[in-house]
Amino acid sequence: MIPPSDEPVTHPIVAEPTEPTGPKILLVDDDLEIVETVKYALESSGYQVVVARDGNQGLALAERETPELMILDMMMPKRSGFLVLEKLRRELELPLPVIMITGNEGSRHQAYAELLGVSEYIRKPFSMERLLDAVARLLTKPDESAQ
Repeated sequence: MIPPSDEPVTHPIVAEPTEPTGPKILLVDDDLEIVETVKYALESSGYQVVVARDGNQGLALAERETPELMILDMMMPKRSGFLVLEKLRRELELPLPVIMITGNEGSRHQAYAELLGVSEYIRKPFSMERLLDAVARLLTKPDESAQ
């Protein structure tokens, strides 16, 4: 047992969490639980996260925020993930890697997503590790991986 001391108890200074400064990711999903979970995991890994709750908002933020990657749900109100992708590829011509997440089991949907240039197609439920691995891989610049 440690004898009591007359010295005041001091606690180490705990730094306030800083804003993530890594690559900016646009997360487009209408499911609040998924948004909160994915946003927390991405920010904990150092990424900046911008959230859109429907496809129309996602398109507007893709243009305004210039993210380096988009995580896009397939089924959403106002504009589906497919319609978002079609418009991104046709009108904005952004060279934006896109990870599509979906609860849909159909292989035709995956084929169409790949035709639209989706970088990764992940079915729900998915492990956060799988999503974070895909994000890291897609954001790694070719010259960085050669080192």
